[in-house]
Amino acid sequence: MKKVLIAALAVAVLGSAVSAEILEQVLVKVNGEIVTQTEFHRIQINALRELPNQPDPGRLSDAELSKLLAQVTPQAIVTVIDELLLMQRAKELSLAVSDAQFGQVLDSIKKDNKIESEAAFEAALKSEGMTLAQLKQMLSKRILIGQVQQREIGSRVDVTEAEERAYYDAHLSEFATTPSVTLREIQVNAPLDPVKKVASVGAIEEAREKAAGIRERILKGEAFEKVAAEVSDAPSKANGGLIGPISLDDVNPELRKLIEAMKAGEISQAIRLPRGYQLLKLETLAPTQTMSFEQAREHIGDRVFTDKRKAEFQKYLEKLRSQAIIEWKNQDVKKAFEQGLKQQQAAAGASQ
Repeated sequence: MKKVLIAALAVAVLGSAVSAEILEQVLVKVNGEIVTQTEFHRIQINALRELPNQPDPGRLSDAELSKLLAQVTPQAIVTVIDELLLMQRAKELSLAVSDAQFGQVLDSIKKDNKIESEAAFEAALKSEGMTLAQLKQMLSKRILIGQVQQREIGSRVDVTEAEERAYYDAHLSEFATTPSVTLREIQVNAPLDPVKKVASVGAIEEAREKAAGIRERILKGEAFEKVAAEVSDAPSKANGGLIGPISLDDVNPELRKLIEAMKAGEISQAIRLPRGYQLLKLETLAPTQTMSFEQAREHIGDRVFTDKRKAEFQKYLEKLRSQAIIEWKNQDVKKAFEQGLKQQQAAAGASQ
């Protein structure tokens, strides 16, 4: 099985020739409909492309390709079977995709990818090695599966307040804000030595004394923002030295410790920088806050609904599989399918 898959996959990726007998090998029959090597092959390629940080499959060695195939094949065969069952159900329900529906989805794809002309669209399809007919087939399948899911699952999923509150209590951290701070700064840079391109010790000391003098002006009553606009060397001088709000998680530990010890309106001592000194004024320090249940309820409802619909959809697929007549023509493919189902069950258990 693995050798056949590696050979077939390498052929498709590299564009080599292969006999129709190998490519059209029937792997399984589902309610009388066949899944060929070619169809399964397409799903495998898509699965490989979706793996994060993977190189071009055409450049992989047989050993590397074998390892990736072992990773994606179980879920790939589950996807093949489930898609076929759902398409069969769509036919039973007399569902169809109209030209208008397809056109709307196509327009959305063009808009999302900023494709403004038919020529650009055709070029994009060509770069993906896809024809318009193939794209229409793929999108139509997605639309029909979505219609089946909505018809058979979505209309039956209901979310109660008790479920929303249970989710809220179990996921409080999701509704908590991170502490943030808003500051004003004045930066005093020491001039660089034109030859050595670094500030001298004397220049650094002059910058420290200048920063101390600026601090005295502010403590005697001058507005921090006015002085910042007048003397600061930082780009923030255009905004009166304003920086933030910024998350305290993004502030280095030493500076965070200093900020958390300050009171609103307080001016720091001069802080040493690589090229000079900095004064900080604490404007606001917003602590961690947690949204109330009422504030978060709309988001909670969406999340609970999505989780319930996903769980119900898996139950629905299990029902379709149990009712289907599945005739395996390749025992290795059957084993991969069973492995894929176990992986799904393990993932579902881990997420609960």
